[in-house]
This record gives sequence, C-alpha cells and structure tokens, in this order.
Amino acid sequence: MSLTEKDPRAPESGTQPPVVAGVFARVARFSHRRRRLALTLWIVVLVGVWAAASGGDDYRENYSLPGTESQAAADLLNHSSKATTGDSLQIVLHDEDGLRGADVRGRVDAMLAEVAKLPKVTQVRSLYEDESAISRDGTVGYATAVLDVTAPNMPREDTERILDTVKEVEGQGLTAELGGGAARKLATGEGGWGEMLGLVFALVILVFMFGTLIAAGLPVVTALFAVGSTLAVIVVASHIVTIADYTPYVMMLVGLGVGIDYALLIFARFRSELVRGATPEEANVKALDSAGRTAFFAGSTVILALLGLVALGLGSLQGMALSVALTVLVTLLASLTLLPALLGVFGDRFARQFRARAAKRAASKRPEEGAAWRRFASGVQRRPLAVLLVAVVALGALAFPALSLRLGFTDAGNDKAGSTSREAYDLLSKGFGPGFNGPLYVVVEGEDGAEAPATAVAAALNDTDGVAAATGPIPTDDPNVATVMAFPTTSPQDEGTSELVGTLRDDVLPKVAEETGARYLVGGATAASEDYSDKVAARMPVFMAIVVGLSLLLLMVVFRSVLIPLKAALLNLLSIGAALGAISLVFQHGMFGVEPGPIEAYLPVVIFAIVFGLSMDYEIFLVSRIQEEWQRAKDPAVAVREGLGHTGSVIIAAGAVMVVVFGSFMLSPERMLQQMGFGMAVAIFVDALVIRCLIVPAVMQLLGRHAWWLPAPLAKVVPGVRWERH
Repeated sequence: MSLTEKDPRAPESGTQPPVVAGVFARVARFSHRRRRLALTLWIVVLVGVWAAASGGDDYRENYSLPGTESQAAADLLNHSSKATTGDSLQIVLHDEDGLRGADVRGRVDAMLAEVAKLPKVTQVRSLYEDESAISRDGTVGYATAVLDVTAPNMPREDTERILDTVKEVEGQGLTAELGGGAARKLATGEGGWGEMLGLVFALVILVFMFGTLIAAGLPVVTALFAVGSTLAVIVVASHIVTIADYTPYVMMLVGLGVGIDYALLIFARFRSELVRGATPEEANVKALDSAGRTAFFAGSTVILALLGLVALGLGSLQGMALSVALTVLVTLLASLTLLPALLGVFGDRFARQFRARAAKRAASKRPEEGAAWRRFASGVQRRPLAVLLVAVVALGALAFPALSLRLGFTDAGNDKAGSTSREAYDLLSKGFGPGFNGPLYVVVEGEDGAEAPATAVAAALNDTDGVAAATGPIPTDDPNVATVMAFPTTSPQDEGTSELVGTLRDDVLPKVAEETGARYLVGGATAASEDYSDKVAARMPVFMAIVVGLSLLLLMVVFRSVLIPLKAALLNLLSIGAALGAISLVFQHGMFGVEPGPIEAYLPVVIFAIVFGLSMDYEIFLVSRIQEEWQRAKDPAVAVREGLGHTGSVIIAAGAVMVVVFGSFMLSPERMLQQMGFGMAVAIFVDALVIRCLIVPAVMQLLGRHAWWLPAPLAKVVPGVRWERH
C-alpha cells in the first residue's frame, strides 16, 4: 500500500518526488517467483566468463608518470639506447675469508657458467670482471645475470631454477643469494589461505547471528558468485587494458566485504519480516524494498568514489579502480537478484525456523530484539554533547599520525626475513653501504657531447653531503647522453635519501647546469617515488572534490537534507584519518614489531576512495531507518532510538564481517595488501562501532528536526525520490 500522507521533506509547492521503490519490489518478486531461472542465469554467467578466461591473464603494471623528471630521465635513457634488454638479477656472494681466493673463484666461475645456460638468461657479468663489484674488504661481491624479460614477466619457475643453481656453490664458508625484482617474487610466496580464513570467520559470525548454517551461508555464496564472475571478466580484460597483478586481491578484499555486507543487510530485513508474519514472497519484496534500496545507494557511493580514482590519471591505478568498481557493481546486482532467488528457495524453511525461535524467545519472556540497543541509544541521547566530544577527540588522536605519513614504495629491505632477496639486500648494504640498493641516476644531455658535463656533475656529486660515491660517466649509444650513478649514504627508504633528491634537483644540479649548459635529470626508484607522491598530492584536491561532491549530492537526493550529507562526509573523513593514522603507527613506525618502512604511495588515495564509499553503507542503512521512524512518529528522539534499535545489531554484525575479511589480508605475503587490509579493517571498526553507534545518534539528537532541513531554493532544484511503503 502506498504512503498517501504528505512527505514532510517535500518541497512547499506540494509536488512530491517520483515513487521509485516499485523497481526493487518488481525485481524481488520476479527473482522469487522465477528463482530457478535466476539461479540458472547466474550459473551460466559464472561458467561462461570462466570459459572465456581459460586462456589465462596478462596482468601488467604501468608506473609511468608523464610530466615528471624521473619519467623524463627514463625516457631519455630509453631513446638513447639502441639495444633493448630485460631486467637483471644480482647473484650476491659472501665469504668471510674473502672472495678472491683461487678455490672460491673457481667454484664461483663454474656456477656462473651454469647460470648463463639457463632459460631467460642472456648474459652473466662476473664479479671478477669489475673490481668495483667486490667490496673493499673482499668479503661481499655480486655478479649480474641479464634477463631477456622484465621482472614482472619473468616466470617464477625460471627464477627458482636460477636460485637453485646459485645455491649449489654454497659451502666451506661461502654463501650465495639472489637479488632483483624477479627474486622478490620468491619472497612473497603464495597467498589465498589468509583470505579463506577470513571467510571462515565471517561464516562463524553469520551463524552466530542467524543460528543456522544455511542462512549464514547465503550471503557468502552470493558474494562468491559475484566476485568469481568479476574475476573472470578482469582476466579477459587484462589482455586489452593495463591491469596490475595485485588487482585481483584488491577485488577479492572489497568484493567479499561488500558482497557479504549487502546480502547481510537484505537478509536481516527478510528475517524480521518473516518473524512479523509475512509470507516468504512478501518478506522478500519488503526486504529489497527497504534494505535493497539501501544497498543500491550505498553501492552507488562506493562506485562513484572508485571512479574518482580515474581522475588521478596514475597508470595501472586506473585499471585497478575500474576493476574494483565493476566488482562492486556485480556484487550489487547479485545482492538484488541472486540473493532473492536463494531466499525464495529456502523461504519456507526460514519462516518455520525464525518464527519458532521468536516464539521461544517470547515464551521465555526475554526482552524483545533490539531492546538493548534502544537502552544504549537512550544513554547516548541523555549526554549527546559529551559523547560526541569524547568520541571525536579519541578518533582525532588516532588520526594525528597521518599528518606525518611518509609515502614511498617497498623494496627488498621490507621482504620477509630469511628470504633470498632480503638476504641479498642486507649483504649488499653490508659490503657496499646502505645506499647501494637504491642508487640515484643523473642523466646528462649535452649539445656537444655528454662526457665533459657528466664528469663535472660526478665531481660535484662527490662533494655533496649525503652522497657516498658517484661513478664516472656511463656512456650510451647516443654520444650526447650519459649517466652518472650517485650512491647515497642512506638507505633507499630513509628520509635522508628523499631529502637528497630535493637537494640535487634544487641546488646542486642547477649550479652545474649553469656552468656547463647541459641538461641534468634525476631518476631512479627513490626519485620516482618522490615524483609519484608529489603527483598524488597535487591531484588530491580534485579527487576529493569529485568523490565528496558526488556523494553529497547523492545523499541530498536520498534524504532531501543538507545537514545529513555534510555530517556523513565529515564523519567519513574522520574514519579515513583514523585508518591512515593507524597504518602510520604500525607500518611506518613499526608498532607491534612490524618492519618499519614507507606507506605505499598510492595507498592513501585507494583507501580514501574505498573507505569513503563503504562508510556510506552504514550511514544510509542507519539514517534510512531513522528517517522511516521519523516519518512514522514525527518525534526525532524516538526516531533515533528506534532507528538504532532496529539496525544496531545488524551494523555491528556487518562491521564484524568486514573487519575479519579485511583483517585476513594481514596474513598476505604482500606488504601492500597487509597495509590495505589493516587500514580498511580499522576504518570499518571505527565506522561501525564509534561513528554509527555513538557519534551519529549523538549528532542526530542534537540536530533534532533540523536534521531534515532543506532550503526552499535547493528543494526546487535537487531531484529526489519517495519510497513506496508496504
């Protein structure tokens, strides 16, 4: 039956927004009545896309940064070299008695000759061919194996074969390790079991909430169908567009979280309608008509936030953003079509189980469901200002470390202790200094030859504080282009190395350029990291304006209010700040024994986009129910209390599911996924427990009737929707 009374939030002209809830009702009724067809279609889609993906993936990364100095340096080097080669591996050797002995040299030469015969190896340069490849004390040295492919394209089994051959030389005090980008893949191991553990814990939470394994399994099955289908689509798409190899893990992280979350919100409303006496079909319709539309708008905010990442224009980050946005879209479709079909299959069984449990609860004279949350809301309403101040101060303190975030990229120094890439990194640092693992490249371009200006800059670099040593000119195929390598006195991730990049660009090189008339460009991993961070910072205001602006507009349309969207945006920023602050404490400062290092340069914007969207899930779910109670009772205090009473347990359960799913990525061997999983788990924990259950009720109590205020001029231009009631 439609709501016939005048909506108090409608424009004064008396015109009301169009009724749109019927769309969700029709979808629910179709999926329920034609459940076998809906299930068959989803199975066909899942099988079909994986059949199309049977040819394998072509994941590749693109960290190019057009318009930056480090990218210009890399491009100039590529254009000045006729030969194109792949990456290289460092064969690092260590012997306390020295590497120059005849016996050791014979064993090493034999090993290097075997490595040169292996697949993907085009050339091996011995450490004995270059005196600088052996440390001053003679105990550490490195040979170079040149590959015919780049590190991301190097097959793992070929790298393992090289490592096995290298290890054969060990014995009698001699040790050997393998360093380089391809070797780092061996340190990551194989992921997947941590994510499965997260699913198991999520299932346990759902069983505890619903009391039956079948009921608990439906949200998980829905999420797995959605994520599985989308993963296959991305495998196919990787042959067409640039998609990084870490994208599937981010897709699983977000897809499983939101998939279970949306299905849980719908299922919880379905259960409550069954308990009230509705038939399974009517319960299905009412669940999608309320919780389904909540999931629809919540998912829309996540998609909008992810699409905002495209505006950053940061290489493979765009492919990741589009992939995850597609995952959320498919997850949303599964929640609105597949889940109602599954509810139709088990509807009669659920009706008997849930009604029997409700009758047993009533017979035992236990308090009605949600009574504890109503008492909790009443407590918050008695001291709303105090609750608000304490919660905001606590979250502000947690967010404070985010002000000193140091962005960068992890290197072998962050690899697992004992891995061959980490051991190689440590040996090179010991033998040649901490800056050896991250040299800076100064590319020199002179009009009348590059040798003289390169020699001049090498001399200037050797006189610069923070530079341990600078090589002489390294020529290229172009006589007007040469390279000078500068080895910092600090490690690649040390703040001093970042400061050195700025010193060279702003002070040292401009002076040499003025004297020689040549062009100097600073490149290398640390320089590229600095450029990446600067580019993110420069585009961040536009990105935030897009994400926050579109989300504000969407919430204004949904609730026809100005203050509720503003409140939601501010609180979302607070939860994001708390998440970034926690990441800084753990991964940058090494809390809980974690290896300290920089935060992945692109992680703050990724977390901002995903968390900002996910935070809207609980905001829309809670405030929609408060709005429903407000329209019924016209009492803001009652609306807040009843809204939290109906949704509090679901929000906590949904938040717990997301926390365990996201937190399980802390078990991933990839440091980036550890940081992302931890940050998003903290954000959801803060959002569900502190913001939605404490701050939102306090703010809504303080706002009272003003929460639903919309100025008349805006009311005339802002589109709106009116939800049909049943």
